[in-house]
Amino acid sequence: MVPTRTMIRDALAMYLSQKGMSINQFSRQSGINSGTLSRILSGQQPIAMDHLERITKAMDLPEDYFYSLYVDECFYYSSPTWRRLRPFLVRSAALGRLDCIEQVVQNLLENLVYAPMLFEVAEGLFQEGLWQAAELLYKHVSASEKYQNSERLAVCQYRLFRIAIGDDQTRNLQAALLFECYLDRLDEADQLDGLKHLAHVYVSMHKWHKVDELAKEMLQLATLRYNLQRQSDRREDNERKTEKPLYFYILYAQLILSNVCEEIGDYPSALDWVSLYMDGSWIQEDNEDVKRTMAQFQDWGTANRLLYRVMAGQYEALSAYVEYISHRPDEIFIALYNIISSANRYDWNVDSILERFASYIPYRTYSTEFGDYNRQVMLDQHTQFLVEMAAYYLHNKRKEGIRFILQSLESSARINDESNILKCVDLFEQHRQLADEEEKEQYKLLIREVQDSHEKKIVQASSFL
Repeated sequence: MVPTRTMIRDALAMYLSQKGMSINQFSRQSGINSGTLSRILSGQQPIAMDHLERITKAMDLPEDYFYSLYVDECFYYSSPTWRRLRPFLVRSAALGRLDCIEQVVQNLLENLVYAPMLFEVAEGLFQEGLWQAAELLYKHVSASEKYQNSERLAVCQYRLFRIAIGDDQTRNLQAALLFECYLDRLDEADQLDGLKHLAHVYVSMHKWHKVDELAKEMLQLATLRYNLQRQSDRREDNERKTEKPLYFYILYAQLILSNVCEEIGDYPSALDWVSLYMDGSWIQEDNEDVKRTMAQFQDWGTANRLLYRVMAGQYEALSAYVEYISHRPDEIFIALYNIISSANRYDWNVDSILERFASYIPYRTYSTEFGDYNRQVMLDQHTQFLVEMAAYYLHNKRKEGIRFILQSLESSARINDESNILKCVDLFEQHRQLADEEEKEQYKLLIREVQDSHEKKIVQASSFL
């Protein structure tokens, strides 16, 4: 069915009439050849994307003013051509016109030959950070290939997983479970990055058995690829590259495995893994990237050797650990979390340490040699930190603990961390007598917010049944 809306050429003709302008005058104003303008106005030539941009600018209109009409122009008033549609999709993404992208894709995917082209555009948008538009394209390409066992389908699912990861732990878990079904279909380079991002999701949810499984798989795959690379001493030009050098994934997997051992209280095994990721003597490359990478892992290793002594209850190691991290601002928050956890476990007084590093208690992002710490991991850790702070103050019958419970509860509700919500509720009810009326009212509102959110999720889940 042909749309009945006004055409772009009609709007241009009306503009020329209202302004009393000739084609030659508008040609000079827009920079479009007068003969081309004449053919566009008479319907003898379709409007190219470059022409659309020049016409819109010359008419002093917003850049996307004619975008909805341009979809009609491309599909109903002329034959669709990729040469026009590709730049239109890219500009629509940049301007947030997801409605136009949706219309184009629905029309194009009536012919599946366009699926690879749309995938290529989605990949470009993903790399540029235009994730909303990329998500829309990946979903449509996935739907068009859902019955095919293709690597492109797996890559779409991987990108959708990356886009879906946010502050809501329930949604993160759903995205991770869906993506895992496609992990083995990916190129090995994407598998390594997929394993790393999956591990981050499960770390933030404290599913250490799963983290252990993913880290070991990452270590095995990275070691295999690295050894093959060393034996061949060359790289195929068409070989897909990982986000980081292969040696990084070996070291990072060992770091994760040391963290798993730490979490289950197996400090001797954790120290064994520390020794491995601090040793880069096996790395064949010799450049500045290797030196920076090893410096970061050795820094983490030195700190973790002290930390594991602290977490094992060796109070005499605490001052050395504090002194070491005091010169590393981006490590201080994580250190504080570990210190307050140990203080609660062993009944230590760490007031002076908390006072010294008070400015690091509010949530913030932190950087490493490899970029910012993973956001969902840091949000979860900060939420856990707040409840540990609450426990520390409440153990000493200090009212500040109530404030930290409420902060942790609010943060837990935001990221949908049910385990931590239960901890906060339990702590508050045990120490309700320390809360004033305003704090009790705030607590009541937060609990109501949690309940409403839970009911909403039940309704959403039931819609899929």
